[in-house]
Amino acid sequence: MPDHDHESVRRRRAWAQALAGGVREASAEAVVRRVLALQAQDAVAADLGIRARGRDITAPAVRAAYEDERSIVRGWYLRGTLHTVCSEDARWILALLAPRLLAATGRRYHQLGLHEDLRRRADHLIRQALTTHGPLTRAELTGHLTALGVPPDGQAPFHLIRHAALTGVLCHGPRRAGEATYVLLDDWLPAGGDAPRDADAALAELARRYLAAHAPAGPEDFAVWSGLPVSWARRAWATLAQAGAITADGDLTTLAGRAGKRAYPPGTPDAPDAVDVRMLPAYDNYLLAYRSREACVPAAHEADVWPGGGVIRPTVVADGLTVATWARRDAGRSITVRTFAPLSPRLQAAVDAETGDVSRFCLQSA
Repeated sequence: MPDHDHESVRRRRAWAQALAGGVREASAEAVVRRVLALQAQDAVAADLGIRARGRDITAPAVRAAYEDERSIVRGWYLRGTLHTVCSEDARWILALLAPRLLAATGRRYHQLGLHEDLRRRADHLIRQALTTHGPLTRAELTGHLTALGVPPDGQAPFHLIRHAALTGVLCHGPRRAGEATYVLLDDWLPAGGDAPRDADAALAELARRYLAAHAPAGPEDFAVWSGLPVSWARRAWATLAQAGAITADGDLTTLAGRAGKRAYPPGTPDAPDAVDVRMLPAYDNYLLAYRSREACVPAAHEADVWPGGGVIRPTVVADGLTVATWARRDAGRSITVRTFAPLSPRLQAAVDAETGDVSRFCLQSA
């Protein structure tokens, strides 16, 4: 990607993610529907990712979307890691991705002694336990699994619980005293909407939704984001191209009708003095959704964001460009921002306003 293209690509990707151009969604459900999936290994970080893309969304409103409305749900989806998706998308995404995830975990199952018959019996036991006692925490489900001779220590209980999620038995339910619980997926989630007809249609739909939330991008970016093989990504691109759903945008791709060189698509505020600052949580998918980081993080500061060991620090972005990292302590009462360079007074004021909003949100979660 030529250097002069970075700003345009960055701004358009940030707009697609509701992170620039003044775009903010009105509810947690609308945020998740727009971006398709939010990294959710850390539940608080996922909530902060929703906050960053929403307008005046409170922590109680996010929790209500999970637990009262049940419009969004956490589960093991992209790359086999926890993500938040809209409930109406959960089943078809799981049906597309779970078979590969289960196959990819086969070696680990063997190492832990979790043979196929044991995994099947564990699914059955977990279903019975949740039917009778649910919602249940991981520790409570682990207690039930000991009846099958599964040791309570180590990784075996986790992998059996995750297996039950990937086979459609359970999903994340309400938090209890800040801890995740699990519930029967079919009891917890509303009936799905119009799902893709088959695996090829589901793959093409996942790629289309990815582009809606991340373009301009290419099939290699989609493969990184989804965890699917590049060959699958290229097949999805071919399907979308044949349907006339995508168009070339330089060496990248956008959905048909969305290409162009404007910093933001038409109808969004993009005045030069309208800097848009957002504080993103750790592991935010704005930084995870592409094979290259060059458009959104200055090369000189990649190590500040990715210090090693799989860590991705919380960041501050201004019009999609990462300008700082940040950390919270004492349940959000103390927030420290480390800028890459001195900020202008206007930009510093915007960062200060975001810092105050993040602190208020975290205190609502406490």
